[in-house]
Amino acid sequence: MAIFSKSNVPQFSVDVYQNEYLPEGGRSVNAVVTVTATGGGTIGSAVAAPHLYSPGEGPSAAVVLMVDCSGSMDHPPTKMRNARDATAAAIDTLRDGVHFAVVAGTHLAREVYPGDGRLAVAGPDTRARAKQALRKLGAGGGTAIGTWLRRADRLLASADVAIRHGILLTDGRNEHESPEDLKAALDACAGRFTCDARGVGTDWEVKEVTGIASGLLGTADIVADPGGLAADFTRMMETAMGKEVADVSLRLWTPAGATVTFLKQVAPTVEELTDRRTEAGPRAGDYPLGSWGDESRDYHLCVEVPPAAVGREMLAARVSLVIPNPGDASRSSAAGGGGGSVQNLGAQGLVRAVWTDDLAASTSINPQVAHYTGQAELAEVIQEGLDLRKVGDMDGATAKLGRAVQLASASGNSDTAKLLAKVVDVVDAATGTVRLKTKVEEADEMTLETRSTKTVRVKK
Repeated sequence: MAIFSKSNVPQFSVDVYQNEYLPEGGRSVNAVVTVTATGGGTIGSAVAAPHLYSPGEGPSAAVVLMVDCSGSMDHPPTKMRNARDATAAAIDTLRDGVHFAVVAGTHLAREVYPGDGRLAVAGPDTRARAKQALRKLGAGGGTAIGTWLRRADRLLASADVAIRHGILLTDGRNEHESPEDLKAALDACAGRFTCDARGVGTDWEVKEVTGIASGLLGTADIVADPGGLAADFTRMMETAMGKEVADVSLRLWTPAGATVTFLKQVAPTVEELTDRRTEAGPRAGDYPLGSWGDESRDYHLCVEVPPAAVGREMLAARVSLVIPNPGDASRSSAAGGGGGSVQNLGAQGLVRAVWTDDLAASTSINPQVAHYTGQAELAEVIQEGLDLRKVGDMDGATAKLGRAVQLASASGNSDTAKLLAKVVDVVDAATGTVRLKTKVEEADEMTLETRSTKTVRVKK
C-alpha cells in the first residue's frame, strides 16, 4: 500500500443510484452515478501518485490568463482598468511554483508576460514583474478568440506539469474570425487544458463563451458589472489552485448487446458527454471529466440492454475511473483514451438490470434519476424559451419559460427561480403560469442564459 497525504492525491469513490427493476422485455436502464474526490487517503499500490510533489505543496500546475484587449474594452475606460486589476488579483492568488503567463487578446494574441514563448514560475519577484507588465495593457484592435486559445495551448504545452488551465475574459463577440475557426481551435485544444471563460458587460455572445467553457471542461459566467471582476478572478484562481488530479476519465464498460444511450453530467451543471467518448478496448469507452480537487459531481447514464424474461438479471454497465500514466508520451487528451496507457483509480460502480413481473417495482422511478431528469429539462426549456423570445415567438417563449418556472419550483432550484423571475412575472409557480415581462434588462436575460445549466443536487 502506498499512502499519500491530502496535499497529494485525492481518494475517489463511485456511488450508483438506480431502480434496477424492468418489466418483462424492458430495455432502458437509467442510473445516476456520483463521483466524489476527497483529499488524502490510501490508494492501492497499483496506482502511483500522478506527478508527485513535496508535502505541503500543491500539484505541479500551469495557468495562462487571456485578457481581452480589443477596442471595446475602452468603453467605458474603467473596464480595462478593472480587467487589469482582476488579472493582478488572480496573479496574487497563484501558488508559489506554479508556471504562468499573461496573454493580451485582440485579433492577435500577444504575450504580455513573461514573453518569448515562455512561462514564468510564480514567486514574489515574478508576481511583481507580471503586475508591472499589466500596467501597459491598453485597448485596441479586434477579437479572434481562437488565436488566444492556440497561443495558450502552446505556452501550456511547454511545461511538464500535472494541471494545465486557462482563464479567459472577453467583453465582445468573436468578430474577427469565423465560427469555424473558433471551433477548430476548440477542437485542437480539447483535452490539452481546461479553461474557465467569463463575459464582462453585456456586449458578448453567451453561446460563444459557454461553448468555450463546455469544450474545454471549464466554467462560464457573466460579470455584468466590471467592478466585480477582481473577486470573480480570485475565486476562479483559488478553484484552479485546488485541483489535484488532471485528465480524469469515466470508463464505461457494457456487455455484448448493450449500448450507451447517453451519458451527461447533471451536477453541478448539465453537460452532455455522450459524443466525447473515446474507445478503450472491447465494449469500453472513456468520457473526459477534466481536473479534480475535493469535490463531487453527478452523472446520468442511460443504457439500452437486450430484452429478457422475468427472473433474469444482468450487469448493464460497469463504471470506473482512470487517468493517463505519468510520463506517457501518448498523453494528449483529457479522456486518456486513444491508445495511451492508463491507471485505474480504484473506484468502481455497477449498474444492474433485473426483470420482474412486480408492476410497482418496475414502474418506480429512482428519486435521483427523476430529479436530474427534471434538472436537464429545466436547462433545455430555459434555452428554448429565451431563443423563442429573441425571434418574437412570445407564446412559445411563455410556454417554455412557464415550464422552467414549474421545474425550478418543484426541484427547489431557488437560484434559477430568482433569475427566471427577472424575465417573467410568475402567476402560479406550481402550474407554470407566467407572463413575459414587457421590459427585461439585457444583463438579467444574459445571466439567466449563461447560468441555465446550473443545477441543485438531489437530497439523498
